[in-house]
Amino acid sequence: MATDKSGEIAINMAETKASAKGTAPLLNSSKAVAAVEPPNRGAKKGLAVGDFVLRLCALGAALGATVAMGTADQLLPFFTQFLQFEAQYDDFDTFRFFVMALGIVSCYLLLSLPLSIICIIRPLATTPRLSLVIFDSMMAALTIAAGSASASMVYLAHNGNDDVNWLPFCQQFGDFCQSASGAVIGSLLAAALLVIIIILSAFALKRN
Repeated sequence: MATDKSGEIAINMAETKASAKGTAPLLNSSKAVAAVEPPNRGAKKGLAVGDFVLRLCALGAALGATVAMGTADQLLPFFTQFLQFEAQYDDFDTFRFFVMALGIVSCYLLLSLPLSIICIIRPLATTPRLSLVIFDSMMAALTIAAGSASASMVYLAHNGNDDVNWLPFCQQFGDFCQSASGAVIGSLLAAALLVIIIILSAFALKRN
């Protein structure tokens, strides 16, 4: 009887040790999962936060440029019986294109904010980031085109062109030219911010 009891005790102790050995790795499973987590997750999340902040700044610049150009209007205090001297943005096709282009860019930047937030929550997701890179590149090209075309018109308005006898008119329409110049500066600032956003997105898409 003593032999049987001692044998049972030995068997129970062996089973307890074996079960303890079998369950020991499960206690450290959370540490194992943490070790598998990519080390660049924090860096990509930081880039996503920077993307969101720059996107807000670009939205403000593009929207401000749109409003400044769209409200550019000046009526001279003197007029004749048949003529009234007034300058509006829609008198120039280039400025009209500018307002439409920057309006599209402003709407896009506003609609892209939820995707940017998703990139903050899931910094390792590549699909929303890749979509943003593609559309950001298109909007940057549109902004640069509108800003550069309007910049040439503002330059002619300030300095004229002697070769084609185009006289400068900003001396008479100073407020109008000031609003147009501010809008062009805002559009170029928005384009620069979009280029920086694209560069940040390219770094965030890197695997390592």
